[in-house]
Amino acid sequence: MTANARDSVNQKFGGKVRVRVGGILIEDNKVLLLKHDSVGKKDYLWSPPGGGMEFGENAEENLKREFFEETGLQIKVDELLFINEFINNKIHAIELFFKVKKTGGILKLGNDPEMGNQQILSDLAFFDENKLKNTEKDYLHNMFIGINKPQEVLNLKGYFKFVNNSIK
Repeated sequence: MTANARDSVNQKFGGKVRVRVGGILIEDNKVLLLKHDSVGKKDYLWSPPGGGMEFGENAEENLKREFFEETGLQIKVDELLFINEFINNKIHAIELFFKVKKTGGILKLGNDPEMGNQQILSDLAFFDENKLKNTEKDYLHNMFIGINKPQEVLNLKGYFKFVNNSIK
């Protein structure tokens, strides 16, 4: 992580409420996650594919576009699972997480058009139960607090609020 990249993220997304969509893709008891550099409490954060809502684009269209840009996969958007609100001293995000199913494409690390030359996506991987358990929680999206198996994410329902990295 570079201070420049973290500053770029804070400058781009800080100081305003950002509405995001995210897709939970589970295949063979594994959940697909992207490594976002310069995001989170430490150097990076593993989080499901997704991104900020665009004006005039509904949540389903937005998620399909973001998922393809970041992973090369085409998806069908299924049910809304939960809403996650994250607030710290720089970032305020309201995230709508949907269950998704792969319909086509070839899995590959894409990019985040919002970040231009300061790309923060550096890896993608399917996390199984062992990888989830063996990854320090500070490096995982806060949805994984209390989650031991990838499939358990599909049981999350309702509204969750994290303020300064603590559930409220």
